[in-house]
Amino acid sequence: MASINTNLSAMTALQSLKSVQNNMQVTQERVSSGLKVNNSKDNAAYFAISTTMKGDVSTFKAIGDNLALAGGSVATARKGTEQIGKLVQQIMDKVSLAQANETVDRDLIQKDITALASDIDNVIKQSGYNGQNLLTSAALQTVVTGITRAAGGAGITTTNFTFNAQDMTVIQTAMAAVTVNGAQTDLTLAATLTAVEGHMKTVTNANAAFGLAETRINNQKDFISKVADNFTAGIGAIVDADMNQEAARFQALQVQQQLAGQALSIANQQPQQILSLFK
Repeated sequence: MASINTNLSAMTALQSLKSVQNNMQVTQERVSSGLKVNNSKDNAAYFAISTTMKGDVSTFKAIGDNLALAGGSVATARKGTEQIGKLVQQIMDKVSLAQANETVDRDLIQKDITALASDIDNVIKQSGYNGQNLLTSAALQTVVTGITRAAGGAGITTTNFTFNAQDMTVIQTAMAAVTVNGAQTDLTLAATLTAVEGHMKTVTNANAAFGLAETRINNQKDFISKVADNFTAGIGAIVDADMNQEAARFQALQVQQQLAGQALSIANQQPQQILSLFK
């Protein structure tokens, strides 16, 4: 039936043109943003997954920054214990000299020991990093190393490891109390040497503890960086647009748009043909 009121062919052609234009709009959004999932209406599941993963990446980066700060504190403390070890070793050498040679000036050696003990105090005070000094107490330190999610992504917990700070003020106090002059005998000097040697071992153990903590922090920092990169790659796999594919799709849609426009033009000409019936 031919009708001048209802043109089904034009309606069909118009719907086809609208569909092509909608697809072109989607493709243009993907090309301009570089994303095939811009929001939840594009793909609700992928959008939710990518949003969660982006949050995790942000958390991993924050943890990486925290690990860098913790690593700086530990590295500074380790270098501090290394220097303290050198100073304690010098004090041990001074005590050995006072014990082994009765002709030396023990008063002069005592001045050297006092100066070295003062240097230890300065090292301790100067071993702070970002307001934290790990050489002034033996407090337990907790370092956050990462996050874990429960199955299905519901719930998040942090992972961590702990280590102890090392109180070097005890060592400084002990070194300040070392005495080699006055009424000191070979017997008392031998006992002093043994005591200083024991403190030297304590400093060595403290240095080793800081070295272990620093290694763990650096290893975890590297791992966190790799995990964040892996998450970023995973996000890209589900939300990034394939630009080669989108370019080809856009060209195809342009051709479809032209054809749909021509089809609509032809359909709109059909009512004109009815006029020929009245001639």
